[in-house]
Amino acid sequence: MSLMKSISGIRGIVGQSLTPDLITKIAMAFSRHIGGGTVVVGRDSRGSGGAIAGCFDAVLSLCGCNVIDIGIVPTPTVQIMVEHMKAKGGVVISASHNPIQWNAFKLINKSGNFFGPDEMNGFLQLVDEISPFGVAWNKIKPIQCDDTARDIHIQKVLKAIDADAIRKKHFTVVLDSVNGAGSIITPELLKHLGCRVIPIYCDMQSGVFPRGAEPLAKNLMQLADAVKQHKADIGFAQDPDADRLAIVDEDGKPIGEELTVTLAVMRCLLKKKGSVVVNMSTTGAVEDVAHRFGATVYRSKVGEIHVVEAMKKHRAVVGGEGNGGVIAPEVHYGRDSLVGIGYCLELMALHNTSISELVSSLPAYYMIKDTITVEQGIDTGAIEHEITSQYHDEIINTLDGIRVDFIHHNLFKGGWVHLRASNTEPIFRIIAEGKTKEQCRAIIDTFKTMTITS
Repeated sequence: MSLMKSISGIRGIVGQSLTPDLITKIAMAFSRHIGGGTVVVGRDSRGSGGAIAGCFDAVLSLCGCNVIDIGIVPTPTVQIMVEHMKAKGGVVISASHNPIQWNAFKLINKSGNFFGPDEMNGFLQLVDEISPFGVAWNKIKPIQCDDTARDIHIQKVLKAIDADAIRKKHFTVVLDSVNGAGSIITPELLKHLGCRVIPIYCDMQSGVFPRGAEPLAKNLMQLADAVKQHKADIGFAQDPDADRLAIVDEDGKPIGEELTVTLAVMRCLLKKKGSVVVNMSTTGAVEDVAHRFGATVYRSKVGEIHVVEAMKKHRAVVGGEGNGGVIAPEVHYGRDSLVGIGYCLELMALHNTSISELVSSLPAYYMIKDTITVEQGIDTGAIEHEITSQYHDEIINTLDGIRVDFIHHNLFKGGWVHLRASNTEPIFRIIAEGKTKEQCRAIIDTFKTMTITS
């Protein structure tokens, strides 16, 4: 299970499942899939990234593509540059939140969006079937490097927010970019917004992650300490490819990834009317906030492309995922920590209040996210059958795994649970939310036991 193929891309452990042979096949298949033309390539800061990008770029070039390598940049920056350059496609070499020994290929089509399920399935079949090919020596185009991508991304974010209102506040911000792709572009954005920036873990040349790759509360102790030490207004944490954002308040308390998108929903609905789209595992606080503005919330499968497709269908003004992923159509249809930062600072500036006060105005829920390894032999069909039978009086949704919203159960009423196989790791995810810690713990324990024993 060390090679994962899904709508989230092709992920593997470098030197084991992610080999030079596989890199070559993916590059040839991508060239064939898009029919040649311009390809934008970017990566995160993993130590393996430079060698993988060099191999990948070279094969694309030898197959006749016009390769534009934009270096170490956030995932959304690559998506934006595909649109900006009117490229035939783009590739991000990043395993996102996976541990450092992993790397991956995230595939982008000419619209600037990740491949959808059908396109990805066709591409994976092409990888398996591809035969070696190349173009004649006189049709090989030199690989180009482009260093304008960061500024183009920053300018799009600045145009989407009230930058002047933020500048007047002179916020002090501590930034933890986990030495990832956000390490340069994010301080640049914050300085454009008149912020005093205190960087920690912003050395993207190191090739290592100094904490857990995901911006979870347990990984943000150093950020929390730095916020308190410097009496900062707020702390921001990113994942290695900077598409996810977590927040620490002025007291050094992580507010939880789920509230990143909830704050973004609040900001956008204050500005304009429209619907909201989040995935099946995102906090119910989004619905509560949207209800205040008379907005409708739609839920999609987990995975950025699923949220994006639903946002386009329902013409949503904002969307995202509860893992800290904010999707703002006014910037780009993709998760983007930079626009999340802009929205958060704008809320603080316009309301003339602290981040903790903004959070206190949001509905209070408790969420637990747990996992079980696939190797434990999970029969998903048997689990779904047992849950459906046992909880038939509740609201059951099988769009993506199985989700149960409890409307009758004496102990669980008002809570929900979502069980599904991960797109990015060989694990089974169990996520529950309740009104109290005790209720949420009871839900997660019940369903985790049911999953293991089925």
